[in-house]
Amino acid sequence: MKKLFVTVLLAAASTVLLAQKARLNAYGMYVFGDKFDSYYSTNNYYNGTLKGSFQYGLGAEFMIKPHNCIELMWQHQSTTAPTEYAGAGGISTVKHTSFDVNIDYALIGGDGHFQKPGSKVEGYGGIFLGMAFLGAKNPDNQQHYTASKFAWGLRLGCNIWANEKIGIKLQTQLLSISQGAGGGLYFGTGGVGAGVSSYSSVYQFQLGGGLTFKLAH
Repeated sequence: MKKLFVTVLLAAASTVLLAQKARLNAYGMYVFGDKFDSYYSTNNYYNGTLKGSFQYGLGAEFMIKPHNCIELMWQHQSTTAPTEYAGAGGISTVKHTSFDVNIDYALIGGDGHFQKPGSKVEGYGGIFLGMAFLGAKNPDNQQHYTASKFAWGLRLGCNIWANEKIGIKLQTQLLSISQGAGGGLYFGTGGVGAGVSSYSSVYQFQLGGGLTFKLAH
């Protein structure tokens, strides 16, 4: 499903980049950590932290109106998730593992833009929807598991234009993965893939920016 979704996204991005008033965005963000947990019982639970780390990505943006755009965006994060978990065998089965986690976001959405005449600062804000593709590796047994989940995001930022073609992006962003842990990756007995069946959605707050390039007028 990930390959199909990314292929469709890239095809759409190619169409956008061939259109007029297209922009190419490069992102670099710091993602703050977020806790997740689920307690089915005192002997069957998990809790952990998705550690903060760097996230990078690309976006193909098309200005459909002077102050409105559609953007196709991909972002990637590699991090770890120190987790405590216990299975149905009792409290003696409590384990601690730091899972290796990769998250790829494939999103589509739109921004509203606002800029005073003559100003080099262009503000924007919008909402995005799409998919999050997660992979988790248990270093204790080398097993690897994947999941695909619905994701959404909100952002607010500005472009500071150095000239007519190149600008610096400053922005804050919130990305959320519905059923990102538990229902998505099942941190449970033996590592990932068994145990607690409930879930904890992931909320990732981000600060950073990047560069934006106008490709056509």
